[in-house]
Formats: sequence, C-alpha cells, structure tokens
Amino acid sequence: MPLKIWLDGKLVDQSEAKISVYDHGLLYGDGVFEGIRVYAGRVFKNAEHVRRLYDSAKAIRLTIPLTPEELSAAIVQTVRANDLTDCYIRAVVTRGFGTLGIDPARCPKASVFIIADHISVYPPEMYERGIPVITSSITRNHPNATPPRVKSLNYLNNVLAKIEANDAGVPEAVMLNHLGNVCECTADNIFVCRDGKMTTPPASEGALEGITRGAIIELSQKLSIPFAERIVQRLDLYTADEIFLTGTGAEVMPVTKVDGRVIGTGDVGPLTRRLREAFYRLVREI
Repeated sequence: MPLKIWLDGKLVDQSEAKISVYDHGLLYGDGVFEGIRVYAGRVFKNAEHVRRLYDSAKAIRLTIPLTPEELSAAIVQTVRANDLTDCYIRAVVTRGFGTLGIDPARCPKASVFIIADHISVYPPEMYERGIPVITSSITRNHPNATPPRVKSLNYLNNVLAKIEANDAGVPEAVMLNHLGNVCECTADNIFVCRDGKMTTPPASEGALEGITRGAIIELSQKLSIPFAERIVQRLDLYTADEIFLTGTGAEVMPVTKVDGRVIGTGDVGPLTRRLREAFYRLVREI
C-alpha cells in the first residue's frame, strides 16, 4: 500500500504528493520543519515539537494556516492512515506558491505537508560500538544571520559539514560557531561527560534546543547525574571521558573518537549507556 502524505488538508498517495516549482520553500529554502518520532503508536513530545515549529515560523514571519491543535491532529491522522506504530514524522511548512524573486509577500498562503515513514540514521551496530566524528571547517551560521535555533528549510550550512564528514569517512561532523566554540553536529546535539559530570553547549552558542536533548537533560536530573549548560571547546571534546549525540533521528548515539583522538577508553561509557537505556524506557512508557 502506498504511503499517504498529508498535503494542505488532504491525505494523498505518495506519488501524488507534489508542490509547485514556484514554491518558495524549494526556490529559496523559505520554510520550517520538524522531525518527530512515534513510539508504540504514541507521538513522542508532540506538543513540544509543534510549539517549536510555530516558534520557528514566527521567527521568520511565516503564518501557518492551521492552529497548533489542528496540526497536532493532522500528525496523528497521518500516522494512523499509514498504519504505523513506530515511525518518523516530517512536518514541513513552506512559504508556499509565489513568483520568481525572494519577496515573501508574493506568496499568498503557506503550504503544509506531513510525511510518516521509517528512518534509520545509523545502523544498529554503531550504537554498541560508537562512532568517530570530525570537526568541520564549516562555521555554524551566525545567530544574526540564519539563527540556528530556527529549524528552517535552509540546511546548506549543515549539508556542507556533512559532506566533509563523508569525505573523511565518518558519519558525523562537529560544527563550531564564529567564536570557535562547539555548537552541535550536523543533525544532532552533543553532550560531553567528564568525571561523572555532563555538559552540553547552551542554545546561545548556536545549538538547536533539541527535543531529545531536553529529554536527556530531564533524565540526567532523575538519575542524579550532575549536569550543566556551558561553553564547550574542542579541547573539552578531546579530553572527555564520554561523548554522545542526541536527536530525533539518531536518538542517543555514542561517540568514541573525535578528530582521530580516542575518547575515554574507546568504548561506550557508563553514563551514555545509562542515559540511552533510560531514554528507551521513557519513549515506551509515555
């Protein structure tokens, strides 16, 4: 059975889910999106994801032609229409059909589509042995340019860093901000553990306020793991006992090597394992 895509109020077959070549989301990356997970038939942190989508839209002065409640209902409708219990959702809002030229005032109405499908960011064995990463030469967008906290369709910055990772033969790349401090990776937030304490860069450093990131922070408090948001530099990565990444697609991914330097013992660390196991319990309990 073909996948059903929610497109501007209607469920259509995947082959019929089309947008105009004049859509400003395609022409200029003018739009916002969210990646959301469904576990055991329940949408994980649906309200938080929808709120972030509306915050991103407000930041770029994009009016979503649905209420948050209507969008949440459309997400659930799309999942059920595809008879999925564990899947990944991509909710996208584009500026919509317009004219050639960047003026968003020429786009009368935004377009919304929702995809529910399976995703596999990393193969299962990587979660057991961890992954190597590099530091990208591509600087994270300045917060006064395209703010990294806005989850926009303009991901070229991340794509270029991902290409560097591919060229280096590793799955991910760490991105630095204009001050040389660690922000996040191309699609994941980053956490550093040393001496039993866990840190992650604050959003003010250019990190996305990830939903999975927030869940891990809450779990660290429940598990009595000391945690702080603070500036993280490359030296902190190189001298860490453990590093792991978080994201809707990646979930909780251990990092065991950065720029050729082995992290800790080179194995997945105990804090990472505790938090990953707690996260898997959380998503099944909600």
